[in-house]
Amino acid sequence: GFNDIASVILNRVQKVTMSTVGAVICVSHTCRDNFLLRAKLPPSTVHVIPNAVDPAKFTPDTSKRDKDRITVVVVSRLVYRKGVDLLVGIIPIICNTFPQVDFVIGGDGNKKLALEEMVERERLQDRVEFLGFVPSGSVRDTLVRGHVFLNCSLTESFCIAILEAASTGLFVVSTNVGGVPEVLPPDMIHLSEPNIDSLVEGLSVAITEKIDSVNPREFHQRVSDIYSWHRVARET
Repeated sequence: GFNDIASVILNRVQKVTMSTVGAVICVSHTCRDNFLLRAKLPPSTVHVIPNAVDPAKFTPDTSKRDKDRITVVVVSRLVYRKGVDLLVGIIPIICNTFPQVDFVIGGDGNKKLALEEMVERERLQDRVEFLGFVPSGSVRDTLVRGHVFLNCSLTESFCIAILEAASTGLFVVSTNVGGVPEVLPPDMIHLSEPNIDSLVEGLSVAITEKIDSVNPREFHQRVSDIYSWHRVARET
């Protein structure tokens, strides 16, 4: 945000408060570029160190998946910025196109009602399960139920959720926004534009072409090798 008055004021406050720092860490190159524009700091003082995940807390368990169905998992705050309006449009199309696909949605927020109304209107009560708020300690238990993780965010600096999902062995479909393209190798994620048609196409590709070739243990190991808190501590 650079055009509205609130963003202009915030940018000025940030510029003043950051003027004395010796170094700044951003979680992605996109985040760094945005921060440099806002704070007007020398580029040499702003560094990129990605977030990390505790792999021991996000291990695969394919025995928890439905053997006869394909499950798409969404774990997110159900608010505008997380693309819930897109999700409202995506679910009926996917359910109509793929009779074997169900959705599990974890999270709460002011856009949850829009999802519930869509499910009622489209008569998808048997295809869409709402879990409500999911405590951090239960996220892994939700993820292991799925084959595909869907992220519809309209903006993200990094998106730790897709990292947790990949560590748990899920193929990821995500909007191509912010720092998301920097998080996972291309064979672990399908990037879509932030619109319904593109995300439907991405999910369709994941369902028909990707999930059968995913090795959850390999996904977990690759995430563990790339994103560890030991590496973050060393680089910091």
